[in-house]
Amino acid sequence: MSNEKFSYAEFTNRNIGFVTEAEQAKLKGATVFVCGTGGMGGAAILGLVRAGIGRLIIADLDGFEVSNLNRQVFAFMHNIDVHKAEATSTICKQINPEIDITVYHEEWPEHVEEAITQAAIVINGTDDLAASLLLYRVARKLGRTVIDAYASPLPSIYVTKAGAPTPEERLGYPTIGTEWNAVTQTQREQSFLSEAEYIMINSSSRHHIDLALAGEVAAGRRSRMSFAPMVICTGMLMSYEAIAGCLQNPHGADHRGWFFNPYKARVEHPKNPLVAAVLRPIVRRFLNKMIES
Repeated sequence: MSNEKFSYAEFTNRNIGFVTEAEQAKLKGATVFVCGTGGMGGAAILGLVRAGIGRLIIADLDGFEVSNLNRQVFAFMHNIDVHKAEATSTICKQINPEIDITVYHEEWPEHVEEAITQAAIVINGTDDLAASLLLYRVARKLGRTVIDAYASPLPSIYVTKAGAPTPEERLGYPTIGTEWNAVTQTQREQSFLSEAEYIMINSSSRHHIDLALAGEVAAGRRSRMSFAPMVICTGMLMSYEAIAGCLQNPHGADHRGWFFNPYKARVEHPKNPLVAAVLRPIVRRFLNKMIES
């Protein structure tokens, strides 16, 4: 179908009922910044584009690889070695030729304040601690909300408004006071373990993953595992929260978030702080034993 045959009204007609015509117009006029267009970020972009979002600012560092084909919605054999954000932009414009997309490569940190200023919502699709610190710190300064997910075997979602504790503060990362681009490998490892500890305390993730392999990931001996249903489901949860933010509707998640357990058909919310405090030393010992073994 040529662009001449495209009609935004026809494209979004079946959205009406889930959103009103006035809300659809708001989505057309909204801007979302997605940093990281691979797994979760790419799935979030797909949900937003098909929902009719009017403008995206997207950023990524590298190109698609064969190993991305198992989960990243914009990864295809024809765009292996093509820059992820560029390839993503091309495919998005095949869905909605009228969408406005700004693409950044590895220089995105130079434009982060401009991008976040222009966006109604920020989605963190990176898997890099330093990049995440930069996003959260700038978003707080500019009064923007960040949508994120845990590095969890279960789909998850959390929404951090400008006044809420950031993951760095909430999970006790050893990076407070460190410039985002001066983070050490030791700080990365300790931050990863802090997040893993939170996930194990507050979800049933440990029952749904190979713990021996997870120990190798935690020890830095193996790349993080990813599974298409989990990654894509998480990205779609992100797109729901981004749409809520663009429409100024209440968010479904807060800065602590929740986990979706598709194996048991239930949502898992963070535990009572007292229960979490009791479990923390037990989980910490378990994690250390996993890494050592």
